Amino acid sequence: MKETRIGLVQMQAEIGQVKENLAKITWFIEAAAAKEVDVLCFPELSITGYTKNTGSLAPETIPGPSADLISALAQKTKMVILAGLPEKSPTDKPYITQLVAFPNGLVGTYRKTHLGKSEWGSFSPGDELPVFMTEKVQFGMGICWDMHFPEVSTVLALQGSEIIFAPHASPQVVGNRREIWLKYLPARAYDNGVFLAACNLIGKAGEEKEFCGGALVLDPRGNIVAEAFPGKEDLLIADLDPGLVNQMRTRERKVMRDSFFLQFRRPELYRQLAEDQEAGKTGDGK
Repeated sequence: MKETRIGLVQMQAEIGQVKENLAKITWFIEAAAAKEVDVLCFPELSITGYTKNTGSLAPETIPGPSADLISALAQKTKMVILAGLPEKSPTDKPYITQLVAFPNGLVGTYRKTHLGKSEWGSFSPGDELPVFMTEKVQFGMGICWDMHFPEVSTVLALQGSEIIFAPHASPQVVGNRREIWLKYLPARAYDNGVFLAACNLIGKAGEEKEFCGGALVLDPRGNIVAEAFPGKEDLLIADLDPGLVNQMRTRERKVMRDSFFLQFRRPELYRQLAEDQEAGKTGDGK
């Protein structure tokens, strides 16, 4: 990993208003480019707004109109851009996708793998945990609810991720976003020896729930690098020092807390994690 400047956007995305949302996204991209950001991340479904009424979202293909625009902006600004949209799937339920547009014109995708209970009737889950590579850093993603499953972050780290981006669409009713994130995101960063960068939608979208915003960057020890919870749209910029990640990965650590813990796993003890759950069986065996 080399020194990397990231940008995290918290923005209000109006449901189904793709043209207006893309205009706002373009403004943030230009603002981030002026600050020489290397990787810029927008929230979950930032292009269309978030709703479970997928008929209001007009899912797209990738390549497609929105992806092509984001790709053109990535090439123009020489920046890697992560933006969210509903992507057409083989079924009538779209994926919740975060596209990854690179300066060389390539476009990748991550499809949310763990859907919330209320999302299963509207969306399809993805089945892959890809890792993306730039000239400076390797990164993966977990979208919102994905981050409650520790295995996602572990697999990404084992595949070489040095940053995990976590775009969210978390509503106000969930509570204090900062307080909630700090219950579990530091553990994802610390246990896996990665930087973690989360951002959230903000504001009320039509008659839907109001989103509470927030942006947070954590280092591989789980410490806060940067944060922004201003209650309004915002661009948070953070410079990530690669020293700690590189020390962990090359075993040049000086103290136990800087170990790359995943090197010392005992996978033979975790087989149950890979077994299919029995129908109707929960964690308490009932």
